[in-house]
Amino acid sequence: MRKNKNGLLNRRKFSAISALGLASALFPFKPVRAQLRIPAIGAEEKVFLTALKKSATDIQIADAVREVALATTNFSWLSKGDTVLIKPACNSNHPYPATTHPASITAMAKLLKEKGAGRVIVMDMGGVASVKLSPDKLRGSTRQLMKENGILAGAEAGGAELYFPEEDGWNAFFEDGPASGSHWKNGIMLPKKLKEIDHIVLMPRTSRHTILGTTLGLKAVVGYMRYDSRLEYHRDASTIYEKTAEANTVPSLKNKLRLVITTATKVLTTLGPDQGYITEPETALVFASTSIVAHDMLSLAWFLHNRSLTPENEKSFYKDPYLSLSPTLNRGVVLLLGGVREAAKTESMKTYDFQTIWEEPCLNRAFHIFGGVPKVSLNDLSGKIPHQLKNNLAQKISL
Repeated sequence: MRKNKNGLLNRRKFSAISALGLASALFPFKPVRAQLRIPAIGAEEKVFLTALKKSATDIQIADAVREVALATTNFSWLSKGDTVLIKPACNSNHPYPATTHPASITAMAKLLKEKGAGRVIVMDMGGVASVKLSPDKLRGSTRQLMKENGILAGAEAGGAELYFPEEDGWNAFFEDGPASGSHWKNGIMLPKKLKEIDHIVLMPRTSRHTILGTTLGLKAVVGYMRYDSRLEYHRDASTIYEKTAEANTVPSLKNKLRLVITTATKVLTTLGPDQGYITEPETALVFASTSIVAHDMLSLAWFLHNRSLTPENEKSFYKDPYLSLSPTLNRGVVLLLGGVREAAKTESMKTYDFQTIWEEPCLNRAFHIFGGVPKVSLNDLSGKIPHQLKNNLAQKISL
């Protein structure tokens, strides 16, 4: 394990969080242990994973990505000439594990080309702290973020195109959904580029998130959204966890998602999503599934395992503010997205002191809308995952 060089809050950020902490007295809240209804067991799903050593090189990680992807799907869904979107996690300019591992993107792009893809496109939009698109102006650049965190170079090395929706302006989006019975009041504004896409490969990371608690596969959906949809998402905060899962059900995403694959040789276990304490476990994982819910079950279990490896002093109020400050920080995001009037309308939200995957509300909502709790089998391709670790993860994802 090591400390992210950016893990400690600098004086400016410390002052900002301190001010938000004072403001939180005006909006009282406390973390809760969730009492969530668990639905019935659903379909059987497989998660394929392989073990790497702590010191794994980019080449070894790329080989692992290829191995896991080939085991998870036979690519029968991919016809020659199809267009495939690789959706990474690019919230900021911070490198992996705050964003997707670049060499993993290279490996996936090359594999898709090898399997017959005509075009491979890498697309995402940065968080509002770095990028904000308005009807009449643009601040920041996801392209620049990807240059700095290495994703752009990784995509180009794999022969992929890059597309940044904000560069085409406010009208480069269309309305999709919301799904029936969702907590979304409006349809979700998504890039029109999705209409050119035949298939989606989602490549998130496993990380703490200072507002949502964690960011895994389901949370990555926010990177598609135009900033007015992000405003509704954050402002109507009493259902923010539910809306996270529900956004993944809109047709242009759900009907095209083929594979979810995560490189998790490092895990950001505090603060998040851009900075914090990084664990580098002796046995590191790359894993994938065709089911985003099964994927996130293992990803959350892996996060909780790595969280247990994190020193207690790294989980203090200022270093890991999810349980203490997330409602106030969320109000700050609404301020950035919509200004003072919208910030004043921000709903209160709960924070969840989840110790198991069954207490995490976003995943719980996914269980209900994706057909129940998957019965997940873990398939160790390497045969090198220690028996105790594999059993521990299996127990975490089994009812």
